[in-house]
Amino acid sequence: MENRILFVFIQCLKLPVPTHRFSPLKKCWMEIYTPVYEQMKVDVRMNLKIRYCSLKSIIWNLFRRVELKTRTGTPDISNLQKCTDFVDAFMLGFDIPDALALLRLDDLYVDSFEIKDVKTLRGEHLSRAIGRLSGKSGSSMNIKVARDSLCSLILGSPAGKVYSKLRAVTARLAEKY
Repeated sequence: MENRILFVFIQCLKLPVPTHRFSPLKKCWMEIYTPVYEQMKVDVRMNLKIRYCSLKSIIWNLFRRVELKTRTGTPDISNLQKCTDFVDAFMLGFDIPDALALLRLDDLYVDSFEIKDVKTLRGEHLSRAIGRLSGKSGSSMNIKVARDSLCSLILGSPAGKVYSKLRAVTARLAEKY
């Protein structure tokens, strides 16, 4: 018999926890911990230490973190990324049953951006932009098309023009498939 050496690469990811999501995280910790640890075979822990560092007299808060780490029993290295997406979705405000779909399905992921990355808005203007984005139904077909439409709404394009453009793209996609 040959003696084989098995190399196991342990990977670790650290996710920052925003201060406004720390209380919900503590409240739902066992609902997050159980599928990550038992189903996906990834170690998970909450690091409660807060570190402060000073950079040119500005104090930055290096958030509390959720740390994910593969272990020798992790069946697939992609489980680490799925668990990261799951915890990220919770940090963005998704309910746990909705975020669990990220662990179960292979071709599902969450993409997000901040309105301030597109245009600097404050106060009521920001609230109005968020209202325009949420709209009535909020369904989207294609991520790129949806993102372009959202950017157009943020920048102030008339809603009717954006929706007609979406209908045209939807009709083209329906013909294609």
